[in-house]
Amino acid sequence: MIDELSTRESLGALRTDVKMTEEGFLTDDFVRQLINVGEVDILVGLPTCNNAKTIGSVIAAIQTGILKWFSRDRAAIIDADAGSRDGTPELVASGSIDDVQQRAFNRVALRTLHSISTQYGSSVARGTALRTILAAGELLRAKATAIISPDSSNFGPDWLRVLLKPISTENFDLVLPTYARHKFDGLLITNLLYPVTRAVYGLRIREPYASEFAFSGRMGSQFLAQNSWNDESARAGCEVRVTLAAIAGGFRIGQSFLGAKNHVERHATDLVPALRQTIGVLFWSMESNFSLWSNKTGSQPIPTTGAEQEFTIHAQRVNRKRLLEMFRSGVAELESVFRSILSPPTLAELQRIAGLEEDDFSYSAEWWVKTVYEFAAAHHKAVISRDHIIQALAPLFRGRALTFLLENRNSSAAEVEAHIESLCLEFERLKPYLLEMWTGRE
Repeated sequence: MIDELSTRESLGALRTDVKMTEEGFLTDDFVRQLINVGEVDILVGLPTCNNAKTIGSVIAAIQTGILKWFSRDRAAIIDADAGSRDGTPELVASGSIDDVQQRAFNRVALRTLHSISTQYGSSVARGTALRTILAAGELLRAKATAIISPDSSNFGPDWLRVLLKPISTENFDLVLPTYARHKFDGLLITNLLYPVTRAVYGLRIREPYASEFAFSGRMGSQFLAQNSWNDESARAGCEVRVTLAAIAGGFRIGQSFLGAKNHVERHATDLVPALRQTIGVLFWSMESNFSLWSNKTGSQPIPTTGAEQEFTIHAQRVNRKRLLEMFRSGVAELESVFRSILSPPTLAELQRIAGLEEDDFSYSAEWWVKTVYEFAAAHHKAVISRDHIIQALAPLFRGRALTFLLENRNSSAAEVEAHIESLCLEFERLKPYLLEMWTGRE
């Protein structure tokens, strides 16, 4: 009875300490497990859902990384699971290391590595998974937390070092990754999210939407407290929201090179959700942060460990004909929508481009930038449903993606980087156009 009362008192004290206003958000069983862990220095969070095929190697790499680089630190792994049915939580829970267990590099764990799992729902919701990990980190008073994608087949022990060391030893608050990619991977990042974020907020953050990143305890606490987690829109695009919160909060941001990025096959139907979670979140942030970004000009690099970006140029098949067809059909079918969003000159240019054959096709940087900025202003003024505005951008992005593919089909890695830099500078040069559209008559 005394032990039960003590547990209840600890549970209540912890929940009061972190001001958990949503009753039952963290289950009592999960909180009891956190109480058994105590405070930690390092926390590794895994947002999982049926990742049994890859989670074993990820856990092994985490164990090795902690033993190699953080053997004197108190560490824990937290699995926020979306109802896996393939045994993923059990595999994560088996990842604990006892005080004296020997592992690779002839190293001994000087402290217990705890590995625990909790289910937050029955469907994937990365925002809810992140909130669960943030709340656990708050309860455990974690000094630094790394979020690792559970399907990162190329995740290695050194990733923990390059993500967490800048926080634990150099007082960074957010460390984002840079990767080695194929030159045609990540087109949404290179042709839209990176250049717009850079031009608007003035920081050269290569991966604003990252599946692997790390943050300090104070950054995590502020992000947890400031987000209205019951609002579905606040949970969407949580990775971009973390980046934007760090920018708006004046936190110290750095980048670390992780090496090769997994290539993920995308289907045409994936683009609209991806736009909602990236550029939709960015447009949303511009509302409340207008005073922060409106007077910024140009951009500044941020501290980076390793390469800022690397591209490979091995052969990769892309269906250019399909991109052209989807661009053309979008311009034709959404004409009435575009009349609400775009200026007459921009719409006329899009219609001209849609009439071009593949060999002559070009959606120039200048017109692409003007298009995006007009979409941002239309989103701000809510000229039609904001979600419809984001959806309408999809076929136009495909046109820009096609142009990038055509321009760079024979380009070297250095030339690809030069083309991306040129696009970024065009977004910066035309930022006054964004302000003109943003503040103009509604």
